[in-house]
Amino acid sequence: MGSTGTVLRELRGAQKSAKGVSLYSRYVNRPAGRVLAAGAYRASLTPNQVTLISALFTYGAVASVALVEPSWTLAVLVYAALAVGFAFDSADGQLARLTGRGGPDGEWLDHVVDCGKLLLVHTAVLISFYRFGELPSEAWLLLPLGFQLAAVVTFCAGLLREHLGKAAASAQGPSWAAAPAAPVSRVRAVALLPADYGVFCLVFLLLGAPGAFRAGYAVLAVVHTLFLAAFLAKWFRELKALRAG
Repeated sequence: MGSTGTVLRELRGAQKSAKGVSLYSRYVNRPAGRVLAAGAYRASLTPNQVTLISALFTYGAVASVALVEPSWTLAVLVYAALAVGFAFDSADGQLARLTGRGGPDGEWLDHVVDCGKLLLVHTAVLISFYRFGELPSEAWLLLPLGFQLAAVVTFCAGLLREHLGKAAASAQGPSWAAAPAAPVSRVRAVALLPADYGVFCLVFLLLGAPGAFRAGYAVLAVVHTLFLAAFLAKWFRELKALRAG
């Protein structure tokens, strides 16, 4: 087992492509995940164990949103747990690539945890609104449901786009699969920031000011809905082009 510095260098060499990744994930979450992956490697943890640690932090934070009255202390603790959970979510894949211990079981577990996270975080906000929020109108209770719909559809449609695209590439042979990848765009990386889960987590720092939290959460809900519409149109065009090719 090499030194931590050696492990970190090997992890940097095992990174996924930065294409389609926001600046937050590229410069904050992935580097944080790399440090956690190195620590997990030194502790002889498996990628699946790291995934479960991610779930522990994330689901603990989500449960706190639903069960504890909002305050500034809760805001800091919830954000910290969500951010750490997200970093561990990056660490499990990095550890899998470093050790060669990844597999369909680990990918499945990671996606199950991610899907549960997206479902539960907005359910927790709905429960918090109902239990603790002095809402201007009961219509606010519909907001987390709409945000949840946008988040889950984006997640599931993106996974399908990825897997169907790989299947089409395999069917069309090595000449199609070997087509050069588009260069990483910094403009795109900036544009994707509002849709990044790590940026979404920042809104929980406003839990101590319920009105500000509702406003920030509503803005993000609108932004994520607009991104969903753009992603669906893009992915549909791409899959249609694969069929035509």
